[in-house]
This record gives sequence, C-alpha cells and structure tokens, in this order.
Amino acid sequence: MGPKEFMAEAVRLATESVVNGWGGPFGAVITKDGEILARGQNRVLLTGDPTAHGEIEAIRKAIQIQNPEAPTVAEDHQNASTLELVPRPDGSPDLLPERARMLMGCSLYSSGAPCPMCMSAIYWSRIDSVHFSSDLEATRKIGFDDAFQYEDFQRPLDQRKIRIEQIYPELGAQAYAAWANKPNHHPY
Repeated sequence: MGPKEFMAEAVRLATESVVNGWGGPFGAVITKDGEILARGQNRVLLTGDPTAHGEIEAIRKAIQIQNPEAPTVAEDHQNASTLELVPRPDGSPDLLPERARMLMGCSLYSSGAPCPMCMSAIYWSRIDSVHFSSDLEATRKIGFDDAFQYEDFQRPLDQRKIRIEQIYPELGAQAYAAWANKPNHHPY
C-alpha cells in the first residue's frame, strides 16, 4: 500500500463516521513499514467525548497494538515497545538525552488537517509525519474552525478566553518532587 491508499482509507473512515452519525468527517490511519497499524474515526457524537477525534482514536489504538500488555506494564517492562528509550534526535530542543520511542517510525494520514488537540497528541506520540487531505480553510467552511484556538494559545495567560491561572504552586511541587526524586523515573 502507498500514500493514496492510506489517504483513501482515512477518508473512508471519515465518511463512515458521518453516514452512521458518529461524528464529523474525520478519519485517520497510522502506518508503519508500509502497512496500516491502526485506524480511527471521529466518534464525538457517538460517545459525547470531545476528545474522540479520528487522530486521537488512531493514536490510542496504535499504542494498544504496540503495547498489548499496557495495563500490566510495570517498571521492569518500561523499556519495551513504545516505552523503549531512544536518543534525542539531532537538533531537538529537548533537554533530556533520551525519551520513550512512542510512535517513532510511524506516519499519520488524516481526512482533514489536525486540530490543535490532535497536533499536540501527534507531537507527544512522536509520529514522524502527518499527511492530510482537506486543509484548515476547507474544514472551516463546513463549520469546524480551530483558528481561535491557535490565536488564543499565543496570548498571555491572563488574556485567554478561558480563565487560566496558577494557584497553590507548593502543592504541585510535591508531585514534581516525587518525580524528580524517583531514581528510576522513566522519561516519556
């Protein structure tokens, strides 16, 4: 299979989501080594979960496939599968020398340009490349406009549309200290 077949499958999933009333016209596939590893489609209307976007669903499924024993992952298994530590890529601004591999080596194909939430998940999962069919303008024209989020993220915290403020930093410091002081914490 190649890029056109991968995109066709993402669009098929998106169309199925619309036809079945599950959610918007958004489907995604994650590929590895020329094969589809996982599929996802928008299921916001089906589940009532605003995070049930096609890309997020595909990422969750890909991780499950890569980590079939995930619910039983213990410290002695953390260096297996997607949690395997790999060196930071050349030119990375990351301060740590290693991170968990996650979905490195994978590509994502989506029927539409990923929203800010999905792009964040894509970055965190370390997917190598993203390919989309419909751009942000086409997505805006059908009623899904994420421009305000991209704009809001650039504002100082006290000027954002959603009230956001830091409170009780000494409480959060306790959990951060637990992580920093754990001798075998696993960077991801």
